[in-house]
Amino acid sequence: MKKIITSLSSALLIFVASLSFTGVVKSAEFFTIGTGGPTGVYFQTGNAICKMLHKSAISAEHGRKKGTAKAYRCTAPSTGGSNYNIGQIKAGEFQFGVAQSDWQYHAVNGSSKWEGKKFGDLRAVFSVHNEPFQIWARKKAKIKNFAGLEGKVVNIGNPGSGQRGTMEELMKAMGVNNSFFKSTTELTSSEQVKALCDGKIDAFGYSVGFPNGAMEQAATCAAKASPINLTGSQVQGLISGADYYAKAVIPKGTYTNQKKDATTFGVKATVVTSASVSDELVYLVTKAVMENFDDFKKQHPAFGFLEKKNMIKDGLSAPLHPGAIKYYKEAGLM
Repeated sequence: MKKIITSLSSALLIFVASLSFTGVVKSAEFFTIGTGGPTGVYFQTGNAICKMLHKSAISAEHGRKKGTAKAYRCTAPSTGGSNYNIGQIKAGEFQFGVAQSDWQYHAVNGSSKWEGKKFGDLRAVFSVHNEPFQIWARKKAKIKNFAGLEGKVVNIGNPGSGQRGTMEELMKAMGVNNSFFKSTTELTSSEQVKALCDGKIDAFGYSVGFPNGAMEQAATCAAKASPINLTGSQVQGLISGADYYAKAVIPKGTYTNQKKDATTFGVKATVVTSASVSDELVYLVTKAVMENFDDFKKQHPAFGFLEKKNMIKDGLSAPLHPGAIKYYKEAGLM
């Protein structure tokens, strides 16, 4: 068994960093990075970015001239997830957000849930970890595949979340609706594991990088849960019909009592912003992550296999923000 290292106590806090930079911007700014549930990797991603910014600010202090630097404050609160974050960026409430690559695509193209609400000014910054879509089922429910969910109590995710959107896309591909299940719930990612462990639901769907502490909790609590296989012609059709989906495997042994590989499909987690956010701010965010890359990768096990060259192209459907492009060209990455 691989031990999952996580800090749930830190996941209950909103990380706020005050940052000073040398004469890069004309006035102080407060900005927000939308994330996801407090036990998920999105929350860790947003706060890791803030941490890298803070680290860059400390380094900048040694070279700044008195009176030339302005303060930046970065916060990465827990939110409803992908579509919520994109919506808040569109409304000007958030400056950045973490979102699944499929919802980045739909938002900028005005498709799926974003039909009639196209966000043409959505911009990409970089992609992060792989996110297999996973359906976890408690052992006593005896669910081995999607067909086994019939007549069961299933959490389909809270409205506005990426997991809800992907679950609905999977259901559509399978030719079913909510009546396929005994009942459905709309719990958030931070609520669903407890509900599964308490026997209130039989299964839940979740897009999340691995290893993940909340999934290990599901595997080791009374539910003794494990991820099921999502395969077959319907799933293959879903993958073949969209560039942002790909086959994914959660290797056996990733979680306690996981004796077999779990085959599924997945997306990328991406960091997005708006064309209206200043080039300077996006440049600083990008630079802070890329120039503290080794430290960034240590912030969560899901970041361990990241490579800069892939982060600036994989899973990005929206145009790159000019501020990000400026850094990538300076660093020789583009």
